[in-house]
Order: sequence, then structure tokens, then C-alpha cells
Amino acid sequence: MTETPLLNVLSSNRSENKSNETICPDLEEWWEIVYYIVPNYINIICLIGMLGNLFVLFTYLLHKGSLKTAEIYLTNLAVADLIFLTCLPFWAENIRNEFDWPFGKFLCRSTSMSITLNMYTSIYLLVAVSVDRYLSFVHTLNHRGIRRKAMAKGICLLTWFFSILLSIPTFMFRTVKYFPLWNISACTLDFPTPMWITAENLVFNLVGFGLPSTAIIFLNLSTFRSLQKKAREGRALRTKSCKEHKGTKATRLIFTVVLMFLLCWTPYHFFVFLDTLYQTEVIKGCFWGELVNFGEQFSYTLATTSSCINPVIYVFVGKYFRQKALEVFSQFIPCGFPLSWVSFKEKSSYFNMFPIRSSLT
Repeated sequence: MTETPLLNVLSSNRSENKSNETICPDLEEWWEIVYYIVPNYINIICLIGMLGNLFVLFTYLLHKGSLKTAEIYLTNLAVADLIFLTCLPFWAENIRNEFDWPFGKFLCRSTSMSITLNMYTSIYLLVAVSVDRYLSFVHTLNHRGIRRKAMAKGICLLTWFFSILLSIPTFMFRTVKYFPLWNISACTLDFPTPMWITAENLVFNLVGFGLPSTAIIFLNLSTFRSLQKKAREGRALRTKSCKEHKGTKATRLIFTVVLMFLLCWTPYHFFVFLDTLYQTEVIKGCFWGELVNFGEQFSYTLATTSSCINPVIYVFVGKYFRQKALEVFSQFIPCGFPLSWVSFKEKSSYFNMFPIRSSLT
């Protein structure tokens, strides 16, 4: 991963580069805002995200019906988000402590690696589920059932393995290093040469975002156009199969998850790209240096939001997820308790047609 999360300002290489530049203005008051706002926001995200993703996992794993293909990917996505969220409190405390890392070298390495692992795992799981939607609605391949689910599980294992490999440099080069200028011991990436920083940033931007997000956008746009075409044909013939209706609902959920992930992570990758330009001195000066520093702090904070927002999307956009959650948790709710969060139409459908399992296909 790049010099962040939340530590770009402390790069020893950058300090050396800046020593030959004009002394930049003191922005201590602005950093005080960072030290206050970012940790509190991260802790809120962590609390909401932990509860939400545990809710998602319990819903999918305790439901009597077997997981559908897309649900296998979403379950792994929830696991990746949980791993990420368990590491966030350490970074929140690190920022509150003005980047003076108090937890030792092992936690510095392991939490950094876990954060990097989440980023790679999440985006490639979204690629996988986008491919699944694309094959289902654009090429309409007949690869349903057990064989398709087994393939999804295999893809998830490969995604985790690939993401772990990409996270190894973070584990190897993260260390607790003393910075006499600030009188702190910071958890930072300590690469052998400045070229490593540029290479790591480029891998992070291209492999971790550029290529997979391009694939995601293409696949989802193709799926969306295919669904629109089928909808027009269905209106012309005045027919719409139940299977097509379920697939459209499921695909709408996937679209929303993908869109929110891209919105949350795009700003951070933009500032990482600016950081690469700054490291290679394509852009110079105090303005760009401070823009990169503050931009990475707040854009990474925005990126953490994606790990807590998915459960909210499932509840408000995923009709069939709400039905599954009702089936799972109704047995724990006292008789007569008002389930006001489920519409009357959904409740009547649930109680009248309980044997029918409508979910992601």
C-alpha cells in the first residue's frame, strides 16, 4: 500500500526532499482539526460497520436456504470489511496521538497489511460479482446451480490469495521508526529507495483500482444496457418472467454497492496519484505538498466509509435481503413486536408464501 493510511506527512524521504525547498507555512491549527475530526469519525464508522457487517453475516449464514452465487461474494466482502474495521481503532488512536504509534512493530505491520488486504479483496470481489451479473444477463450462459456456486467459492479463494500476495510488501516494509524532527515513533513504510515508493503507488493505483474499476464499470454498464433492452422487449410483449424480475432486483443491489465503493475510494486514489507526481518532482512546492498531505488524510477517511455502508445498502435497496433478514431474526423477536422497518406488502408476502425463497440468483 502507499505511504498512508494516514501517515504520508511523516515520510523520511519526503522530509529529505523538502529540506531543499522553501520552508512551508506552519499549518499546526489545520492539523489539530485532523487530529480531532478523523479519529472520531473513524471510531463511528468502526462501530456502525462492525454491527452492520455482523448483521449481514448472521443473515446469510443462519438462513435456512443455501447461499446464491452473488451472496457468496457479498459474504466474503462482509468478512473483508470486518477484518478492516477491527484494525481501524488502532489507526484512530494513532492519529489522535499525532502519529506517535504506541502499539509496537507487530501490530504496526499486521494492521497495515489487513487494511491493504481489505482494499484489494473488496474491489476484486466486486469484479467477480460484476462478471457474474454480466454472464447472467448479457450472455445468459447456462451455468447455474452447484457448479456455478463451486466456481464462485473457488474465485473467492483465489481473490484472497491474490490479495494476500499484494499485501506482503506492506507487511515487510512497515516498521516503527523514530522521527527526531517531530520527536515521535511512527508506523511508516520504510522502503530501501525512493523508487520503491513510486512503484508501490503505481501498483496501488493500477492493480488496486484502475484496472479493476475499469472492468467493473464496463461490466455493469453492459449489464445495465442488457436489462434495459430486455425491459423494453418485455413491455412490448407485455410479459415479464418472475426469474427476470428477481434478477433485476438483485442486479440493482450490486449496482448500488459498486457505485458507492467507487465513490468512496476514487478520491483517495486520486491523491495517491498526486503523491506519486510529488515524489517524482513532477509537481513541486508547498501548495502541492500540503494538498497531498491533507487530501490523503480526508480522502482515506472517506474511503473507510465504504466498509460500513454496504449493510445499509442491503437493508434499503435489497428487498430480498430484507426478507431473508426477517426470516432469520423473526424467531428471536417476541411475538407481537411491531416490525415497522418492513413494509406491509413484504410482511404479507413473507407470511403467505414462506416456502418461496426469493433472493440473489
